Amino acid sequence: MPERRFPPPWSVEEPDPRLEQPDLDAIQARANELISAGQYDTALVEARRLEERVEARFGPNHAAYAIALRILAIVYRKQGKYAEAEALCQRALAIQETKLGRDHLETAATLNNLANVYRDQGKYAEAEALYQRALTIGEAKLGSDHPFVATSLNNLALVYENQAKSAEAEALYKRALVIEEAKLGKDHPDVATSLNNLAIVYQVQGKYADAEALYQRAPAIREAKLGKDTASV
Repeated sequence: MPERRFPPPWSVEEPDPRLEQPDLDAIQARANELISAGQYDTALVEARRLEERVEARFGPNHAAYAIALRILAIVYRKQGKYAEAEALCQRALAIQETKLGRDHLETAATLNNLANVYRDQGKYAEAEALYQRALTIGEAKLGSDHPFVATSLNNLALVYENQAKSAEAEALYKRALVIEEAKLGKDHPDVATSLNNLAIVYQVQGKYADAEALYQRAPAIREAKLGKDTASV
């Protein structure tokens, strides 16, 4: 199942806001590119370099340092090093809650990253609580029809799906799809991902005709937007 992204109004797994330091921004961009390409060993080198330099420049309690910690945590999660990823996310979250506030969008992004770590380990109750909190922040800050909220809904739906709560997952996927089609357009790649997610739920529910219709629509969007080679990805 394609993994949902969770970009705040900016958009490394969730590309983070720039640090506004040219040398650090370059390292950050390189780390993000390597993460996206699945080159996690090389990404780890860049992420560690970023973390060291940001700490040296801003200190260990600065909001910018939380961004560096979050990027490093993403790499560890991708490598299956969940204990390391969890510890870094928790450090980043503590910094953000203190420096930015509990209801800041940066805090929501880190909540999502920590929830991802829990979900990967099958800790669905913990993941659900964090996704719910991130969703609440997004709705309060951006409104209920923002793409940020749509991605939050998809993340929460995935946790429900993991727990075989197909009715709850279906409702959230549908709501996310409505937002994405309205705000991003019916031919946006995020719409294709949501269609595929919803199709999987329909298939589990035995709604094979409904699932087939969505499965056919999703690749058509990807092919039109990204090229034929990506249609089946």
